[in-house]
Formats: sequence, structure tokens, C-alpha cells
Amino acid sequence: MSKRNFTRRGFSALALSAPLAAGLATITFTAARAEPMLGDNGLHTQPFFVDSFLELADDRRDAIQAGKHFAVIFEQRGCPYCREMHAVNFEVPEIREYVSGNFALLQLDMWGSRQVTDFDGTAIEERQLARRWGVNFTPTIVFFGNEGEIATKGSEAEVMRMPGYFKPFHFISMFEFVREGHTAEDNFQRFLQGKFERLEKEGKKPDIW
Repeated sequence: MSKRNFTRRGFSALALSAPLAAGLATITFTAARAEPMLGDNGLHTQPFFVDSFLELADDRRDAIQAGKHFAVIFEQRGCPYCREMHAVNFEVPEIREYVSGNFALLQLDMWGSRQVTDFDGTAIEERQLARRWGVNFTPTIVFFGNEGEIATKGSEAEVMRMPGYFKPFHFISMFEFVREGHTAEDNFQRFLQGKFERLEKEGKKPDIW
């Protein structure tokens, strides 16, 4: 599946494939629906999000030096799916620990006016960067690989994109997929199916997975 074709609609079809959907009824995450913390900009936030000067090349370089992958998450004020991601997904200890331990996650406001410097040196506002990268809804997470320098705009260098809110099982699986070196050219559906089959053999219980 190519990066260009991996849309929210395409993922919905993927997620509802019969074998996987049947399994997810018994393999789920348990998470409290805590009221997520709000930042000064009105966006829900996490303590492990990157504190940045919004120089993307520098942020990616710092992430690599720390042994992590770099990713940019676009959110917006009042977004119910963003709140769901914070109140549900990031409240699962396994997800929070895996993401914070393996990724440097930079949050941007899809309608924000802060100046961001893209990988090619273009300095524009957050909202302009969102349009430049083709971000149309929130939350959207754009992942970048760890190989070589990036000298083009971010949307041309991304290795994977999470287009919208994913349920916890799929959410952490996407991070694992990228962490293991896969890209949008690989088969995420096959990765999910393999993970499900492996967990089933291991007898994982619903209160953990």
C-alpha cells in the first residue's frame, strides 16, 4: 500500500477485515477516560511531547541522537478525536511508555500561527505547514525515518502517516511498525494480522492487550 493511498477511508477498510476485526473483540486495551491536560494553546498535551524551537531538522537530529524516531502530530482546539487519543490511548501505560521511550513526538496546531522551519529550510506558520503537507484532519501523525539527512519538505520525506484517530491496538501497532523500520511501502495490514496471531498464540488477556 503506497503512502499516497493510505487514507483514513483506506484504513477503515483495513481495520474491518474479517479475521482481524473478529480478534479485536477479545484483544483490547483497558484505559481510564481521564480528563486530558490542556496546554496554553487549548490543545490537549502530554509531558513527553518535544519542547522545541520548531526547527524540524534539528528536532529530528536530536531524536536520532537520543535513539528515537521523530514524528509530528497535528491537532486542533476542540477536536473530539484528539481528546479521545489523549483520554484513552495515552492513558494506557504500555502505549505511553512505548511511545515516549521510542519516539520524539512534536505537537503542532493545524490552525496555529507559530513559525516552523520545514526540513528544506522553508519557514512558515503551522497552519501553512499543515496545508503544505496535505494535513486535512486531526489528529494526524507524520513519521520520519532515521536514515540520512532530509533536504526536502516533510511530506516528501515521511515514511508513514497515521491519518486520524486509531483505536489503541492499531495506534500502538503503527508506532511499532515504524520503530521496526517499516515504511508505507510495506504492508501494514499483514503486520497487524501477524501481531494478532502472535498475541493469540501467547494467550494475551484483554486487560493487557
